[in-house]
Amino acid sequence: MAFHTDFSSDTDTIIDFDVPPSYKVILLNDDFTTMDFVVDILMTIFKKSEADAVETMLSVHKTGRGVAGVFPYDIAATKIQMTMRRAHDAGFPLKCTMEKV
Repeated sequence: MAFHTDFSSDTDTIIDFDVPPSYKVILLNDDFTTMDFVVDILMTIFKKSEADAVETMLSVHKTGRGVAGVFPYDIAATKIQMTMRRAHDAGFPLKCTMEKV
C-alpha cells in the first residue's frame, strides 16, 4: 500500500475548527469534609502540586468555593463524578460543580 506524500506548496489550505468550550470545576465548602481530604482530592484527581492543592483548599474554606481546574466538558464531568464518588465512599458531603468559562 503506497501513500501519496507529495504536498504542493502552491495551495494554501486553511483548516478551520472550533475550540471546545472550557469549564471550571468548582469545589464547594461544607462543614464536614476535612481539609486533608480536599487536598488529597486536588492532588490525586486534579493533579495539583501539594502547594497548589493547599492554596485551593484554603480558598474553598475561606470563600466557600475554589476552582479545582479548567477542562473541556467531558473531562470536567468525569472529574466531578470521580470526586463525588470518592467523597461519598469516604462519608463526606463534598460537592462540586462546573461553570462554563
